[in-house]
Amino acid sequence: MAMALFSPTFSFRISTSAPQRRRRRCFVQSSQATVAIEAPSSSTTDLLLQVKDLSAVIAESKQTILKGVNLTVRHGEVHAVMGKNGSGKSTFAKVLAGHPDYEVTGGSIMYKGLDLLEMEPEERAIAGLFMSFQSPVEIPGVSNIDFLNMAYNARRRKLGLPELGPIEFYGYVAPKLELVNMKTDFLNRNVNEGFSGGEKKRNEILQLAVLGAEFAILDEIDSGLDVDALQDVAKAVNGVLTSKNSVLMITHYLRLLEFIKPTYIHIMENGRIVKTGDISLAETLEREGYKAIS
Repeated sequence: MAMALFSPTFSFRISTSAPQRRRRRCFVQSSQATVAIEAPSSSTTDLLLQVKDLSAVIAESKQTILKGVNLTVRHGEVHAVMGKNGSGKSTFAKVLAGHPDYEVTGGSIMYKGLDLLEMEPEERAIAGLFMSFQSPVEIPGVSNIDFLNMAYNARRRKLGLPELGPIEFYGYVAPKLELVNMKTDFLNRNVNEGFSGGEKKRNEILQLAVLGAEFAILDEIDSGLDVDALQDVAKAVNGVLTSKNSVLMITHYLRLLEFIKPTYIHIMENGRIVKTGDISLAETLEREGYKAIS
């Protein structure tokens, strides 16, 4: 009998049998040409994520959302995805994380040399992929420290490392609270239960810091934050960035990108990435809106 926990940031399963793979549907490519605009290529040795011609539909309604997304991410890069509401940004993020509400109908995603589409959500998380959702769910009855300890030990098992007991883990996680400007009693609170918007976002980045994920997907972490909370969250994100991990941020606003400097900015429209550039793209959007890009 299997027990599964799916949360916006981590999915964990204990099972006595091998996980059942999702079947990938065959597809007929649209007659409309796919727009492929990528960051400049370099050596493949530092390649972390490569998305090619990714198409996806809503699983229940079969409505097509992604229509040929192309993206290359290398170690140490920060990518920002911007676009109008309904352009496919959040769907793209959820497809990367393996959310069951979406079905991939074409294309490929390679992550650290592995076929991401053949991996269950919890396998992706254990392999170092992390996602922060716009509205993190509450998990009543599960404390932050227990949740983090379980998730952290799942990654350590995957890496062939010994698990940490409660006392050892507390010694590991407590210093990371300073990174997100939170007190130690925060660890005893139930996951996101009764949290303010800023506390939820800080909690997401705490999870990222604890897990040490190689690839973090941050879906509108600036949403609903005042300036002080935004600065705290941005400082925490910058604190976990290294030359070995990468971040994909979804945002509508230039203000986040002034705190977390992007390597590339991508504009998404109608289910595709249609333009890639630097911070000047976001500055243009701030002044003139999307009419200047379309």
